[in-house]
Amino acid sequence: MLVSPTAVKAELVQPNFTQGSMNSTTTTTVDIEETITTTTYGAALSKWSGDNITHTSASSGGIVDEDSIFTLTTPGSDFSLEVVTRAASQIIELIEVDRTISQESTTVSLSVFSQ
Repeated sequence: MLVSPTAVKAELVQPNFTQGSMNSTTTTTVDIEETITTTTYGAALSKWSGDNITHTSASSGGIVDEDSIFTLTTPGSDFSLEVVTRAASQIIELIEVDRTISQESTTVSLSVFSQ
């Protein structure tokens, strides 16, 4: 048997395209749930207001003392009296806000390539 050398050749491969492009779209959605609570506390309060009323207190301690006396300035006439007392640290206002914040963003990319 006779063996003869053979030549091996490589062929150049050309791609089938000369240019192209690619689109990409990314959408991101974010939902934030938020709760805000605002609490207002009051100081101790003792006050009165009225018409045709006089207040006296021997100890001058105010309207919450045991010796506090309200009398009519002009007996027999119309009168009004409002007394407000509140202990310290009582909640006088409470605000609660619940909300959802939604945000959506879209990114579009275009890639162009050529040979």
